[in-house]
Order: sequence, then C-alpha cells, then structure tokens
Amino acid sequence: MKEFETIIGLEIHVELATSTKLFCSCSARFTREPNRNCCPLCMGMPGTLPVLNRKAVEYAVRVGLALSCRIERFSRFDRKNYFYPDLPKGYQITQYEYPLCKEGYFDIDTPQGIKRIGIAEIHLEEDAGKLIHLEDGFSLIDYNRAGIPLIEIVTEPDLRSAEEAKIFSEDLRNLIMYTRASDCKMQEGSMRVDVNLSVREKGTPDFGTRTEIKNLNSFRSVARAIQYESERQIRLLKSGKNVLQETRRWDEAKGESVPMRNKEDISDYRYFKEPDLPAIILSLEEIESVRKTLPSLPRERMERYRREWNLPWNDAKLIASSRALADFYEKTVQYCRLPKEASHWVTGEVLKKLNEKKLVLEESDMDPKFLGKLILLVKEERLTGSVAKKIFDIMFDTKEDPEKIIASYGRITVKDAGQLDQVIEKVLKENPKAVADYLGGKKKTFGYFMGEIMKETNGRADTALAKKILEKRLAFLYNNNNPIKEG
Repeated sequence: MKEFETIIGLEIHVELATSTKLFCSCSARFTREPNRNCCPLCMGMPGTLPVLNRKAVEYAVRVGLALSCRIERFSRFDRKNYFYPDLPKGYQITQYEYPLCKEGYFDIDTPQGIKRIGIAEIHLEEDAGKLIHLEDGFSLIDYNRAGIPLIEIVTEPDLRSAEEAKIFSEDLRNLIMYTRASDCKMQEGSMRVDVNLSVREKGTPDFGTRTEIKNLNSFRSVARAIQYESERQIRLLKSGKNVLQETRRWDEAKGESVPMRNKEDISDYRYFKEPDLPAIILSLEEIESVRKTLPSLPRERMERYRREWNLPWNDAKLIASSRALADFYEKTVQYCRLPKEASHWVTGEVLKKLNEKKLVLEESDMDPKFLGKLILLVKEERLTGSVAKKIFDIMFDTKEDPEKIIASYGRITVKDAGQLDQVIEKVLKENPKAVADYLGGKKKTFGYFMGEIMKETNGRADTALAKKILEKRLAFLYNNNNPIKEG
C-alpha cells in the first residue's frame, strides 16, 4: 500500500505595532468603527504618494534578527497587481525581488525533539482592506486595515504535520510578541496564517501539486485545516484523480476547506519596481542598533531556567513563552531567591487567577516583590500554604503588601506551642465521644480533631506542630486509659 507524506510551508502575515500606517499618517490602531482610519492614500485616490514609515522597517528588522535572518542592506518595494474590492489601488505595495530579510531559521520543540524550520524570507508590505459579507448577498468594505504595515514570514517547506505547524505558529507568535514588534492578536487580524500544502509518496523527491488555504486566524484552525486538506489530497491521489492547484478557504463550522479560485502563478501578478518609493538602504550601524533592542529570547531563557535553576522542562517553557511572565518571574526570584518555589506560584496561582479574571499579566498590575514576600513568609513557616493562597487572592485584588494584609486580617500562622496546646485541650474536652472512638481504635477520628483545631484557629494553626501536640495528648490518654471528660 502506498504511503504518503504531507509537505507544508506557511506564510504568516503579522501587522506591525506602529502608531501610523505604512505609507501615510492615518492611525494603525484597531477599531471596530468602519472607515474611520483612512485617507485619500488609503483609498487609492489618484495623485496620492506614499511616504515610508521608518518604525515599520525597524520592527521588521527586529523580527528578522530574532529569526536569525540575514538582514539585507539593500531592499526595495514592488507593485503586486491584482484586482479585489478590498485593494483600492488595484495593486499592493510589497517586496518581491529584494526582500528585507532572508535565510533565517526557527527551532521548535516537537515530541521527536528539536526541529529547525527554515525561514525563506521576511518581506514588508501593506495590508488590504476588509470585506464584510452580509446575509442578503451584499458585501461591504472597511478600509481601516488598508495600508497597515505587515511583515510576511515565509517558511521553507519543512513542516510535515498539523501538529508541527501548530507548534511552529504558537511559538512564532510568542517570539514576535517578545520583540514587541506586534501584539499578534489573532482575533483582531494582527496575525493570520496561510497554509501551502501538498502530499507525495514517501521516498519521492518531487513535491506534489500545492493548494493554499488562506487567512486562518486561530491555531486550532491551522491544525484542523492541515489535517483535512492532507486527507482530502491523499483520497484524490488514491482514487487516481489529480489535485488542482488552487486557493481554498477554511470553513470552521463545517470543518472543511472550500475552493475559492484557481491559484495564481507569479506571472499573473505582473510585479514591477514601485516607482514612487526609494530603495531601503541600511548601514551596519543601523542594523546593530536594532539588534541591541532585542531582549533575551524564549529559548535562551528556557535553557537558562533549566540550567541555572533546575526547573522542569514544562515549567521553564511555559514561563519563557511570555516576555511579561518571564520578566515577572525573574523579578520575583530576584526578591525571594527561591526559583523553584517562585515557578510553582507563577505557573500555578498566578496563571490560575489571570484565567479566572480573563486578564493578561500586564493588565493585572501585580507586583513581583509582593509575591516574593509571600513566598518567603511560607518558606519561613510564618504562613501555611493554604493561608498563603488566601493572602494571594486578597493581594491580587487589592495590590497590597502581604505584610499589610496579614496585619489587617490576622493571618499569621499560630506557631506558639503553648497556645496550640490550649486549643487542642479545648477541642478534646468538647468532643468526649470522638475521644472515646479514637481510643477505641477509630484512628480516622484524628482527622476530625485536626479539622476542629483549624476551625478554632481560623485556619492559622501550624499543621505540623498541631499534629505533633495532638498525637502526644492522645497517646497520653491512651496509655493512661483516661479520656478527657467534658467540662
């Protein structure tokens, strides 16, 4: 039986986080009010001339460096000609012959180990507008997005499965957000994925006929679309039919890809040099100045956490996946000097609370110094773990120092042996039947006593110390066959 393998390349479109558009001064900020952020140039009016946004070039270079690309000191813009209602000029200003970044790579962690995915190029271009299709068959156009600066990241055909493509897309998003070149909000269209896919018999050197699935805006859709399209093409080939070279769209509700149009060839776009813009000439000094703005990137941080702080792989990867989370974690460790305990809190209570509140870390205004203080209070056994979690809940909402919360709510753990002995004596006197049951062999009653002790101390009893005192008192009663009587 013939075995097939899937060949996948991705084209990832990322809107850059500039305040204005690529070639005009219109705002590039996302808004749901249609046609608010546009001008005659965005609308493709005759007589308008583009002026390049320097910040967009800087952001594109920053992503290129993060992806280990060669930054071209000479690059230029071209016109890509095609005719859709959301492209007001009838052409797109992009980079074809001389892109800004070339020949990079990105390593991803797969179940089979680290895999290197080649980056063919990154080019800078303007986004198109957005078509809004109505139920009555009419379509409307919103030009707010027209002219927003994009980078298109083109991979080599190195991916072989839906799982690999999903991992790549997720990790790439994290990397780009690290550089702060884009917010990568897929729900707002800041990051969109096109999938180029073909299948071939295993062992065959030539690629099969390729289809393209456009504008996938979630990682789940990327994985589902690849799985469906791979199976569809294999079915065609096994039945003796040919795969058509075409552009398809993904229908999320139906879980299938649907034909849109025949796939264009390069000649259909009639590329030629953009006459209204000069070439981009970058000096080595300019490239190096951008390199200096790069933070420590996810893989570097993950490896450092594992090497220096001996964190488990999953924890290190989770923390390093977000720049904000990694910065918060490192500042917490800087204060408490307890990296494993800090990792436990950050990957546990911090992320749990953010999910509950539907917040990202930057929106929470949490102070890592306060979390570090809380961790030290637990380490010093001034708080039990359960009480510390209650303090954390209050701290998350009030943004107060845990010491202040403890002073206000009386949450310091009871560690005084004399005080605990009095509490335990009281509990035993008030529960003579439970004492008799315990002395009669019902050892599970011990847990009942511990619960009553916690009630008496409002959960502040030092558990280990209370258990030790209770064991001594019960042993004394057992050995002397002298149950404590009520009163």
